[in-house]
Amino acid sequence: MYIDTHTHLYDEQLAADENQIQRAIDAGVTRMYMPNCDSGTIDGMLSLADKWPTNCFAMMGLHPTYIKENYTAELAIVERWLKQRKFAAVGEIGLDYYWDVTFKEQQIIAFEQQIDWALQYNLPIVIHSRSSTQDCIDIVRSKQNGNLKGVFHCFSGTAEEAKQITELGFYLGIGGALTYKKSTLPDVLKQVSITHIVLETDAPYLAPTPHRGKRNESSYIPLIAVKVAEVMELPYLDVARITTANAEELFRS
Repeated sequence: MYIDTHTHLYDEQLAADENQIQRAIDAGVTRMYMPNCDSGTIDGMLSLADKWPTNCFAMMGLHPTYIKENYTAELAIVERWLKQRKFAAVGEIGLDYYWDVTFKEQQIIAFEQQIDWALQYNLPIVIHSRSSTQDCIDIVRSKQNGNLKGVFHCFSGTAEEAKQITELGFYLGIGGALTYKKSTLPDVLKQVSITHIVLETDAPYLAPTPHRGKRNESSYIPLIAVKVAEVMELPYLDVARITTANAEELFRS
């Protein structure tokens, strides 16, 4: 059994192909966790969560690249949903300095606010940290009161950053990028314990080899597990078992 801790099943590239969910289940990926982006993705996400209640689980949050002039209104929508429905996590939240830093200050405000809500509702956080990993670590550290838990989604940082993250009690989300020839992740993972890793696809993005450049989907999680086993020199079944247990612990609130 596997868990995909981060998949955008509702994305327009995937939503028209609902067979993707059954393919994942057939591949042993029995649970899939869906991060939210903004108010425009909520309906599609909740529709899948309601249709597949034992397989598909929704998060609630405002993604940093969706933070614009109207971010306070978007945050109010997040807060309203957190009050009225149970979610698996607060996510996808964080900072993204790669595409645009016009709203950098607002991203930080939104990140900190959503961490506070996660603590209030006893939920884990799922962090997007593109070109901003150290800033995200520093903010998490400032908020860590012993009750905050979560995952740095699509981790691509250094061994030192991985050390800081795991010392904070957070997991590293590992996906298809690990399988790419020029990836530096294999060297980093050799310095990390499997007890700090969860698997993810970030579908429809970042498909693992041999599907790189094509649409990703949750059924590819076993390909990532195989690569993790190879890199960390562990039995494949141990990787499947331990990363699943890690994900279960992450989302247990």
